[in-house]
Amino acid sequence: MPERLALRPSHRPPVGDAEFRAAMSGLAASVHVVTARRGTERVGRTATSVISLSAQPPAILVSIDMMSRLADLIVKTRGFSLAMLADTQAPIADAFAGSVAPELRFEEGQWGEWPSGQPLLHGAVSRLDCEVIGSLETGTHVLFVGAIVEAETSTDRSPLLWQRHHYRALGGLDAQHQE
Repeated sequence: MPERLALRPSHRPPVGDAEFRAAMSGLAASVHVVTARRGTERVGRTATSVISLSAQPPAILVSIDMMSRLADLIVKTRGFSLAMLADTQAPIADAFAGSVAPELRFEEGQWGEWPSGQPLLHGAVSRLDCEVIGSLETGTHVLFVGAIVEAETSTDRSPLLWQRHHYRALGGLDAQHQE
């Protein structure tokens, strides 16, 4: 199980949920799908809380709801995959954000698998297969550190962005719902 990151209470009262969400909506972020597989079960979720953590070792950090089936599978398999979605893959982002039932989500897009068995989304800007090398529990989420053990990148695609509750393309225009 993940180690617990002890967070101390702030000295001043934090902003409310609505204020937090409004402020964070201005933060433009690339849209990802984080997935994991155990046996025949595949699960995944759309995520924007993803950061490049280090080059040595090559690692990323993802934030996953600790009560989710995805977090459970990541803990059990000690791995996950990540796809940085292309600006034409908004329907995949929607599906994995909950617009499609969990058992039907992998019908969106073209999927294969990494040598590890983790799901691999074809057509994404970047695709990573990760082995968990660390994790921290923050109260409601688990921060998983994944060592990147396999990577593929498509230089002819632009990332799908999320900002102010809309998908965006790098040019600032709303991304098209295609693919």
